[in-house]
Amino acid sequence: MRSHLAAVRRSASVQGRVVYALLMREILTRYGRHNIGFLWLFVEPMLFTTGVTILWTLTQALHGSSLPIVAFALTGYSSVLLWRNMPARCIGAIDPNLALMYHRNVRAIDIFLARVLLEAGGATISFVTLSLFYIYIGWLEPPADILTVAGGWVMIAWFGAALGMFLGAMSEKSEMVERLWHPISYLAFPLSGAAFMVDALPPAARKYVLYVPMVNGVEIVREGYFGEQVRVHYDFFYLLACCVALTWLALSQIAVINREVTPE
Repeated sequence: MRSHLAAVRRSASVQGRVVYALLMREILTRYGRHNIGFLWLFVEPMLFTTGVTILWTLTQALHGSSLPIVAFALTGYSSVLLWRNMPARCIGAIDPNLALMYHRNVRAIDIFLARVLLEAGGATISFVTLSLFYIYIGWLEPPADILTVAGGWVMIAWFGAALGMFLGAMSEKSEMVERLWHPISYLAFPLSGAAFMVDALPPAARKYVLYVPMVNGVEIVREGYFGEQVRVHYDFFYLLACCVALTWLALSQIAVINREVTPE
């Protein structure tokens, strides 16, 4: 038993070092060493989120709640960046890293993990930094329940990571995945719960919109952020089931890729 545990610890240690090395390589390849370098990792999503917040504020966008538009935009658009960017980075990720797979310890899942961790880290730092800044200048109140916010955020990140790895694996089989994902991701934005509260919808529509997994995650984040100020609707176990099923599909397709993809 102890020998098996020791072998697992050694394997986990090796994979951890591999993922870390790929993560550092991805940062240097994407952001380089010039100007602010890797700081673009979270400055870029901060600029996007701030831009959307300003735009929604200037246009007095309707969002179906009494929440300040700044708070609404922050919790909504930050969540979109979290789940949408991971698939975009995983699709087509194998080809530019194919030479690395000559090393027996480097597998497709390591390449995907490095990319989803990078995107999740950037979106999380952006969300936390903007939250603290808006709280400091008086645009936001501190979250009502930080643990609920963190729980919802983790679930959205899990969904995005599983979706990203699944689409990344499928993109190795067909280039149509990359071509279809971009329009689908934009069309999914208005359905993701970022721009509306489920409670503002007609009762007949609430049941159907909650079939969109991201909506449940955004509602959990907003419940933790605003507490009793909002009335939320979500099905945590449905979101959990979607994440588990998507993770299983992703891992099964990655296993196929490991057998089929051979470095040239």
